[in-house]
Amino acid sequence: MRPLKEIIKDPNMRALMNESWNLSWPMTLIMFYEFMIGMTDVYVAGRFGRDVQAGYGLAFQLYFIFIIIGIALSVGTVSVIARLYAQDKNGEGFRDAVGSALSASAMTGLFCSIIGVSFADVIINSFNIPGALGAYSIPLLRIYSCGFIFDYLLLTTNGILRSCGMIKQSLKTMTVVCLMNVVLNFYLALGTPLGASGIAWATVISLLAGAAMNIVSIYRLSKKLVGFSKPLLTKILSISWPAGVHQVIWQLGSAVLFGILARLPEKSIETIAAFTNGLKIESAIFLPAFAFNMANAVIVGNLLGKKDGQNAARGGVVTAVIGVGIVIILTLIIMINAKLIAGFLSNDAVVINESIKYIYIALLSEPFMVWGVILGGGLNGAGDTKTVMLITAVSVWLVRLPLAYLFGIVLGFGAVAVWWAMNISILVQAGLLSFRYFKKGWIPKPVTL
Repeated sequence: MRPLKEIIKDPNMRALMNESWNLSWPMTLIMFYEFMIGMTDVYVAGRFGRDVQAGYGLAFQLYFIFIIIGIALSVGTVSVIARLYAQDKNGEGFRDAVGSALSASAMTGLFCSIIGVSFADVIINSFNIPGALGAYSIPLLRIYSCGFIFDYLLLTTNGILRSCGMIKQSLKTMTVVCLMNVVLNFYLALGTPLGASGIAWATVISLLAGAAMNIVSIYRLSKKLVGFSKPLLTKILSISWPAGVHQVIWQLGSAVLFGILARLPEKSIETIAAFTNGLKIESAIFLPAFAFNMANAVIVGNLLGKKDGQNAARGGVVTAVIGVGIVIILTLIIMINAKLIAGFLSNDAVVINESIKYIYIALLSEPFMVWGVILGGGLNGAGDTKTVMLITAVSVWLVRLPLAYLFGIVLGFGAVAVWWAMNISILVQAGLLSFRYFKKGWIPKPVTL
């Protein structure tokens, strides 16, 4: 094995490190914006009490279930467009792929908006949650649904921009989205009669502005927004659908986890509120991890487009190592300041105490989570989304949820057992993704799109 110093001095390795960092730091900043928006949402919801905070948490969890198709389409879009752009950025195939991706995103986003607005009450009530939570989560989900089409377009256009080396333009857009969302959050929720519903309206308005900015940028790049190619759309969808199922598996698993927590014999509402707060705190780590995940998809996709499978594999590992190093530092900072952060997000002593327990336990597995997530991004960039889907299904539905229910509910160990079940599932997921990645069976033979 080569010495670390020699590896770092290798010009090829240094080039991969530079490429990884140049893509990853803007994505990390974008994810930080997402973190700030989420923290602001939780803070403002907390000013209305723990019932509103818990209701917001459920509504926002379901929000992510609704944008699953949008996330999936962005994965397929990046995998295909990154390769086409690397092959011929002026080619008709590249332009047709852009138009096809935008058309699919707009149509599915509009469909989800209509479904969400029309059936928000049915969806919320199907989880058999306490009545107080439904009273707050139903109107929030209905308002969020108005913005699904804008979020779909924003996800897809951001994917197109980073695939084409325009990550800084995407960063500019998300800077505007973040500033608008945070300012409108405080103004609409705390300064107008909208009250807690202002949290959702702030999101809808900022998403609209971001989608419009990106569409203008992409038109300037490709000079064509209405191109269409059935073969290219089929290719995008063939990569996207496993990514969509992956998100369904993950998000429904999270929703079921909310249901498990709701059945705890003691402090169920406080525990759900603490879980909501803990996830937002943990998103300081989640979001950089997903930033490197998305950067890795572009790096691997571009290099495969150049038919350089060896460096594609190396680039993915380099990106993962950098991401894990950053996340370890963030994890330590959050754990050291857990009491201060939890107290900032809630005035309820029980919620604060439960949030601290979550942070101390759940964050122990963060480096493993990040390693798996970033390698998974490389697999997505290669179009190997089916493997990522299957591994997630095993870790969530065969490990996390059964263990959480068994030890948390049946054996009565409570919320702490649920948090440990989450840790175990993360270790399983990271191990399986590592095995798949290093076997290199995902490196495809040259394919003409």
